[in-house]
Amino acid sequence: MLLERKPSPFTAILLTDRMESGIAMPLSTPNNRIGVLFLNSLESFFFARERFHFLNGIVDVASGMLENARLFKELQEHLARIQALERYQANVFDSMTNLLITTDDKGQIHYFNQAAADRLNLTEDDLGRPIGEFFRKPLTKKVLRTISDSADSGRHVLGLEGIYLDSEVNMDFSLNIAPLKGPRGRREGLTLLFTDQTAEKQLKQEMQLVSEERRVIKDMFTRYLSNDLVQWLVEHPEEARPGGASKYATFFFADIRGYTSFSEKREASYIFRILNEYFEEAQKIVQRYGGIVDKYIGDCLMAGWGVPVTNEDEDAVKAVSCAVEIQEIVNSKTRTFFTGDAGKLRIGIGMHTGPLVAGNLGSSQRMDYTVIGDTVNLAARLEGVAGPGEIIITEDTRKRLGDRFDLETREPVKVKGKAKEI
Repeated sequence: MLLERKPSPFTAILLTDRMESGIAMPLSTPNNRIGVLFLNSLESFFFARERFHFLNGIVDVASGMLENARLFKELQEHLARIQALERYQANVFDSMTNLLITTDDKGQIHYFNQAAADRLNLTEDDLGRPIGEFFRKPLTKKVLRTISDSADSGRHVLGLEGIYLDSEVNMDFSLNIAPLKGPRGRREGLTLLFTDQTAEKQLKQEMQLVSEERRVIKDMFTRYLSNDLVQWLVEHPEEARPGGASKYATFFFADIRGYTSFSEKREASYIFRILNEYFEEAQKIVQRYGGIVDKYIGDCLMAGWGVPVTNEDEDAVKAVSCAVEIQEIVNSKTRTFFTGDAGKLRIGIGMHTGPLVAGNLGSSQRMDYTVIGDTVNLAARLEGVAGPGEIIITEDTRKRLGDRFDLETREPVKVKGKAKEI
């Protein structure tokens, strides 16, 4: 009886058909499986006990070397990651505008970022220097004591304010102190984070000055100008600086005709009411046309265009348009002023365009924005020439009106203070 020979389960370790014997030995360490070593021979029964023990010793050594190589590679990769994190951390710290300093468990300077180096004149030579020694002169005893107490107690300190002062640095600062802790909470030093508040405080002061300047501008002009013009001045405060500036403007004086005789036999309170009702409406019209009400002189209203913002031709057109509307509303049967006994009162307006000086005039206790110059004087003189319901303008104003209005030429007049007729 013939028995069929079963194939060996170990023939897979033979690498080629020519091989007669083979051995497979595991490469491993107590904690890690590395691989398998396959060896073949052309001789049968080549891997006997003696060779097996020899190869087993080589495999143990090789396994250890391979494991060490793997661990070394992992260590290199881990070190590369640590170095990359350190570079990233250093870049983050150096990009900070705050001043960062750390100490070790002995209270010596261990690290500082670029902002601290630039602002506090720290150098590589200061590494390892006691923090108290470095800060002894520029910081107060109170701040130094707080830093020392935080190191001893492990307590955080937030928002400690002070002044860093030495021969080269003068800095208002806010200081946050945080203990550095290692494994099991062991104290390993401090993190000192200084925030330079010098520029911030200076900016706040400048903002306060700007706010105050805008408040003064609003107080100064709100009574006289339209809201749009006041807002423009707030946004361009240089146009309203104290002092005088040359302008080319158009001004008119609007005086009440018949006022003197009307007011002689009436009570002052009644007169005041009549004037205020008229001035209230007239000022609204002036502001609507972008003009400035400079002042009230008794029963006369003085208004102008071209101060503090100048646009010569447009200013003249607006001034005449405003004067025309005032005359129209005075003549209107639906007016809300000049009622009752004051119903016959009318307005005479004199206007001129020319150079003048505009600015803040007065003392440190009282100052008003006003205008002075011959242009103003001539407009005031022409108001005396204007009859009830009339608007008298000069040739200088007329040149800037184009054909927008119906005009009537008058004979030249002689006014006080002028050698030549106007």
